[in-house]
Amino acid sequence: MTDSVSTPTRTETDSIGSLEIPASAYWGVHTARANENFPIARRPISVYPNFVRAFACVKQAAARANLEIGALDEQRAALISEACEEIKTGALDDEFTVGVVQGGAGTSTNMNVNEVVTNRALELAGRPKGDYAFINPNDHTNHSQSTNDTYPTAIKIALAFSLENLLAELRLLAESFASKGREFADIVKVGRTQLQDAVPMTLGQEFTAFSVTLLEDVDRLHETISLLGEVNMGATAIGTGINAPVGYKEAVVRHLREITDLELVSAGDLVESTSDTGVFVTFSGALKRSALKLSKISNDLRLLSSGPQTGFGEINLPARQAGSSIMPGKVNPVIPESVSQVAYSIAGADVTVSMAVEAGQLQPNAFEPIIAHSLFQSVTWLERACRTLRVNCVDGITATTDTLEDTVARSVTVITALAPVIGYAPAAKLAKEALATVEKVSDLVLEQGLLGADELDEVLKPSRLTGIPASTVAGHGRE
Repeated sequence: MTDSVSTPTRTETDSIGSLEIPASAYWGVHTARANENFPIARRPISVYPNFVRAFACVKQAAARANLEIGALDEQRAALISEACEEIKTGALDDEFTVGVVQGGAGTSTNMNVNEVVTNRALELAGRPKGDYAFINPNDHTNHSQSTNDTYPTAIKIALAFSLENLLAELRLLAESFASKGREFADIVKVGRTQLQDAVPMTLGQEFTAFSVTLLEDVDRLHETISLLGEVNMGATAIGTGINAPVGYKEAVVRHLREITDLELVSAGDLVESTSDTGVFVTFSGALKRSALKLSKISNDLRLLSSGPQTGFGEINLPARQAGSSIMPGKVNPVIPESVSQVAYSIAGADVTVSMAVEAGQLQPNAFEPIIAHSLFQSVTWLERACRTLRVNCVDGITATTDTLEDTVARSVTVITALAPVIGYAPAAKLAKEALATVEKVSDLVLEQGLLGADELDEVLKPSRLTGIPASTVAGHGRE
C-alpha cells in the first residue's frame, strides 16, 4: 500500500461556491473556474509574456491613480504596485494559467491578473495568500476598473511592446538583404517576367529590392503605434465610467504613460472606444501585408536556388539539414518554406480577427480573447520568422557566378537593348535565330554585319543593360 501525500490547500469562495486552491498558488478561485471551463487551446496566457507585462502595467497604473485621487490607501497601493513591478519582470509568469481561448470577454484573464497581483501583495505584507479581507482582488486590485477597459488596454500595450521587437528584426533582415545587395552588385543576371526570360539586371539589384520592400513594411507597421495608443481606461463596464471616481481617468492614463513609456491618450468617447475594435483589424492587416511580402521573398529565394542541376541555380542557400529520407544528398530550402508557412498562418489569423471584430454585439466585444491570441501569435511568429530567415538563410547565401555568367552570355534577352538600334522586327528575327542555333546574340550581330564591334560593345555594356553606373558593374562585357 502506497502512502499518498496530499497537497496543502486553501479554501476560496466566489458567487458559484467554494473551491480548494493549492496553498502555494498565487491565483485563486476565479482562475480555477476558468481552468475548468476552458481546457481548449491548452495554451496559457503566459505564452505571451508581453501581455502579462502589459496587464501588470495597467494594474500598477490603476493603483497609483487610485492612491492619487484618494480611492486607495497608501499601504495597499504600494503593495499592489510592488507586486506589479515584480510581475513585469516575468518573475511570476507561470501563475498566469488561464487559457488564451476563453469566454467572458477576457474576464478570466483580468481576474487571473487580479488574483496573482493580490496574493503576491499579501505575501509582501507578510500575510498568507487568500487573506482577501486585507487586500481583495476585486475591491482593491481591480478598484475603479472593469475587464472591459483593462483588457483591451493591456492588449494594445502588449502589441506595442511586441511591435518593437518585430520592427527590430525586420530592420535587421532588411540590412542583411542590403548587405547581400552590395556583395552581389557586380553580378549580372537575367531578370524574369511571368517566369520567362526578361531583360538583364544584377543580382545585387534583386537583393536590394528585397531590403527596400521590407523597410516599407517597417514604416507601415510603425504607423499603427499611434492607433494603439488610444485607450479606454476609466470607461469601466460599457464606457459610462460607473464606479470610476472623478479624476481617475486622467490620472490612470498619465501614470500608464509614465510606466510604459508609450504615447498613450484617453479616447474621446469612452462608449465608442469600448465597443470599437477597429484598431485590431488595422494592425492585423499590417501584419498580414508584411507576412505575405516576406513569403513572396521566400518563394523567390526557393526559385533562384532551385536545382542544383535542373533548376535556376543562380544562388546557393545554406544547407541546414538532410532533405530526404530516401534520396541521399538532397538538401531542401527548409528555412524559406517555414517562413511561408508562418505567412499562411498570419493570413488565416487575419480572417479570424476580422470575423471576431464584426461579431461584437453592442458595447464590449465578447470575442477579444481570440483577437488577442491571433494577434499575439502572429506578431510573435513573424518576429521569429524574420530572425530565422536572416540567421539561418540570408546571411549565408552565395551566388553561382559561373552559372550566371554563362546564362547571360547565351541569353537572347539582350536583344531588347538592340531593338532601338536595329529595329524591332530585325531584333525579333535575330532572337528566333539565336534560339534555333544556340549561338550567342553578339556573334550573330557581328556575323550579319548589323553592327560594328565597337558599337555593339557600347549597346551591350552591363551598365546600360542594368541601368546602374558603369563603375559598379565589371567583368560582364561581350567576350
